[in-house]
Amino acid sequence: MAERLPRVVVILAVALNALGIGLIIPVMPALLLEMGVPSVAQAASIGGLLSLVFALMQFLFGPMLGSLSDRFGRRPVLILSLLTVAVDYAILATATTLWLFFVARIVSGIASATFSVANAVLADLSPPEKRAAAFGLTGAAFGIGFVLGPVFGGLLGELGPRAPFFAAAGLSALNAVIAYFALPETLKPKNRAPFRLSKSNPFAVFTDLARRPALGGLVSVSFLDALAGMVYPAVWAYFALTQFGWNSATIGVSLATYGAFFALIQAGLIRIVLRFLGEMRTALLGLGLGVLGFVILSQINSGALAFLLTPLFAMRAVAGTALSGLLSRRAGEEEQGAIQGILAGMTGLATLIAIPVMTQIFAVFTSGGGMVWAGAPFAAAALLSAAALGLLVCLARPAHRLRPLAIPDLRDTGAER
Repeated sequence: MAERLPRVVVILAVALNALGIGLIIPVMPALLLEMGVPSVAQAASIGGLLSLVFALMQFLFGPMLGSLSDRFGRRPVLILSLLTVAVDYAILATATTLWLFFVARIVSGIASATFSVANAVLADLSPPEKRAAAFGLTGAAFGIGFVLGPVFGGLLGELGPRAPFFAAAGLSALNAVIAYFALPETLKPKNRAPFRLSKSNPFAVFTDLARRPALGGLVSVSFLDALAGMVYPAVWAYFALTQFGWNSATIGVSLATYGAFFALIQAGLIRIVLRFLGEMRTALLGLGLGVLGFVILSQINSGALAFLLTPLFAMRAVAGTALSGLLSRRAGEEEQGAIQGILAGMTGLATLIAIPVMTQIFAVFTSGGGMVWAGAPFAAAALLSAAALGLLVCLARPAHRLRPLAIPDLRDTGAER
């Protein structure tokens, strides 16, 4: 039980964090409209800007938080992050002006290290060959949070668009209390690394990746995959409202359905897929299914069909888990927090770019000035997923065929089987 406790606590932390995020997604359009934003298209644009500042802070501070967890341990960084996020939701719940919303998103962007630190805890506790499956547990926990979060958010939204923010603040505070009393430190003293500000510079990541082409290639694939995946949090609520005429409760149910399949895939199916295909081919499969799913969403007009195809849309998530496993294999035991910090920073950069771009694409194609195509952001996501798939295919080829690019053979043992 003592050995399992850290895993249980971090998985619970991720699930509760996802629950808090899921609570607020269905009501964001209604809240912005309540605050005086004149149209759904403009609400999508402002929502994109709110996500932009969040992503910028996550990109700038993600590597620092990962490095701090390598120096001081996972536990204090995780607890402080959760407490800060709780305060952020409380500010959002009471804010009456857009500028205060922006301030709150800056704070939460700096503090949002929960997922990366949770993965670092699991990396501390798992042998290299089992880390991809362990990361799948955090993915499953996130999915479970999304099963419950949007449903409760949609229902609470009937009480008013601010009610879910109060609930999210309470969940984050509860999360911090549980971590304080139940989470032991998992980073062994011998594996702690000194904190250097140079390692926390988010732009230094690119210099390090240039020196390590194998790692850089995989991070590039992860980056493109993250760019594509950001289309869901960026435009789904606005897309469903415009394309299908759904209210906040129905949007919440749709997100919960996606989260349910996401959790089932990450908790069970991905282990089977990894066993038979290995990490590399699992990543290729996920990216390919992502391309197919995004193309369908770009053209779909039926809300019922969107529900029926939810398992296909959720299957793309196996790519991110497999890529995290491949990257973790190529890092030392003292670098697991830094690697997760890099991934968090790159995800923040992807969010920084993708969410404002996707929301602007949505706004342009739904503003009424010309052709109305609410699915245009998903077409852009399909192109990004196709680019990630093509790059990973190149990285998976034998080394002698890629010798001019100095990229070694990245096929893992499981893939070769």
